[in-house]
Amino acid sequence: MPLQNRVTPFGEIVAVASRGMFTGNRGIIHDPATRTLLNRRWSSHAWITCACEFRGRRRDVMATRSWTELFFLDEATALAAGHRPCYYCRRADANRFGAAWARGNGLEQITAKEIDTTLHRERLDGRAKRLHALPCAVDELPDGAMVAGEQSDDAGGRNDTCTRTAYLVTQGSLLRWSFEGYQPVGAAVIEGLQDRLFLLTPPSTLRALEAGYQPALHPTARTN
Repeated sequence: MPLQNRVTPFGEIVAVASRGMFTGNRGIIHDPATRTLLNRRWSSHAWITCACEFRGRRRDVMATRSWTELFFLDEATALAAGHRPCYYCRRADANRFGAAWARGNGLEQITAKEIDTTLHRERLDGRAKRLHALPCAVDELPDGAMVAGEQSDDAGGRNDTCTRTAYLVTQGSLLRWSFEGYQPVGAAVIEGLQDRLFLLTPPSTLRALEAGYQPALHPTARTN
C-alpha cells in the first residue's frame, strides 16, 4: 500500500503509487512507528526539493525519526507547491535558483532563509494553498509556471461545486497535470477556463522563472 507522501501542485500530500522525479521534505511530519503523517504538514519553513539519488545513499522511507521523504512528479510541481531546490544535494541548481530569484525580485543577493520566509508567506492561506491572481495572460507566463483552473462539477455550470485542476504552462499553452505526467488540453477547455485561472506557483518563484531559472520537467511535458 502506498505511503502518504506524494505531493500535488496544491501542496497536498496524498497516497498514490507513482513516485516522480524528485524527493524533498518540510521537516519531520510523520510517525516512524506507523509510517503515517502527523496532523501537521510542515515543521520547518524550509520546504526543499532534493535529488532522489545522491552519493549512493539509500533511505528506508518514513521509517526513522528523520526528515519525512516527500515525492514530486517534477520540479515544476515542487515549485508550485512552494518548495525550492536543496542547497546540499542540489547545490548547483539551488545556486542558479537563488541567483534568478534575487534578479527576478530586484535584489542583489539573497539567503536561503530569506527565500524560505517569503515562500512561506506566499504558499499558504492558513493551512490551505494560497492561490494568486494571474499577473498576465497565460500565454505570457514563463515555461514551468503552474496555474489552477476551476471547473464546475455540473455539466451545465449551474451549481457552486467546482473541481480544481493544475496545469503546467509550456510554450504559451497548458498541459493538464496528473501523478503520471502531463496531458494536452484542447482549445475549447482552455477557452472555458480563461476566467477561472489562478496562479499556483508562488509569485516570487514565478519571477525567478521569468529571470531565467528553468525547472526540470517530466518527460511528458516535452512529448505532448
